Amino acid sequence: MVMVLIFSGCKPKPQTSGPKYGEFPVRQTNPVYHFAIHPLYNPVKMIESYEPLMDYLNGKLKGAQLTLEASRDYFNFEQKLKGSKPEFLLPNPWQTLQAIQSGYTVIAMAGAPTDFKGLIIVRKDGGIRKPSDLKGKSISYPSPTALAACIMPQYLLHSFGINVNHDIENKYVGSQESSIMNVFLKITAAGATWPPPWRIFQKDHPEEASALKVIWETESLINNSVMARNDIPASIRDQVQKYLFGLHETEPGRSMLFKMETSCFLPASNKDYEVVQVYVERFEKEIRKVETR
Repeated sequence: MVMVLIFSGCKPKPQTSGPKYGEFPVRQTNPVYHFAIHPLYNPVKMIESYEPLMDYLNGKLKGAQLTLEASRDYFNFEQKLKGSKPEFLLPNPWQTLQAIQSGYTVIAMAGAPTDFKGLIIVRKDGGIRKPSDLKGKSISYPSPTALAACIMPQYLLHSFGINVNHDIENKYVGSQESSIMNVFLKITAAGATWPPPWRIFQKDHPEEASALKVIWETESLINNSVMARNDIPASIRDQVQKYLFGLHETEPGRSMLFKMETSCFLPASNKDYEVVQVYVERFEKEIRKVETR
């Protein structure tokens, strides 16, 4: 608001208690909410993939604006959700359970459940043909809490008769791309990831990808969630949910989904992720605790 004082001699006019008027209207600013996404890709690729979605939502939302927030690794992202800092999240299913405890609610599922599975990748010339070939060798993963790209592949190896804690060396390398690149560079004999990052790696690094192959994959579980912090106004939360659900119905929306390697956003609730708790409890009983540091 512009305030103007008019002087008469050396004495100002008496102040009135009514409203003050200026030449310009008061600018109304909407609150800015952070939309934090767990490290699906490296930060540059994350921005390329998800910034169009933020722009789209900001063009539709009334009463709020969203800004994309990337994290350097899983630990950094998990510290944010534990502190209930971002207003919106896109966590993996295991992180979804942690976020529920930190005051968030599931409002959607990001992608079809059939796409959420673990992949174990090896070099074509690496000599790995059966699970026992991995004994005494190292395997890379993004993080010990990456459900599709670590927990599920480790459970698969366990089912193959591999003692995950003693027969192999587990290397947690911080990102999906790093897990794959460790295999290409022959730092590890195998690496774990899941379908979307593997598809992107094949597009962005075709030469490197041509030297690799998926040797085993896990069964599917449930896909990543979209979550809103419980104190976000229902009107804002419902708008975000509505526009996510409608993305696959338009050509621009399908183009955005293609960049994110996501087929669609589907209805989901906290209850849908109870299956993850059952899975992780079984994993912890048979293999190891899911460490969150």
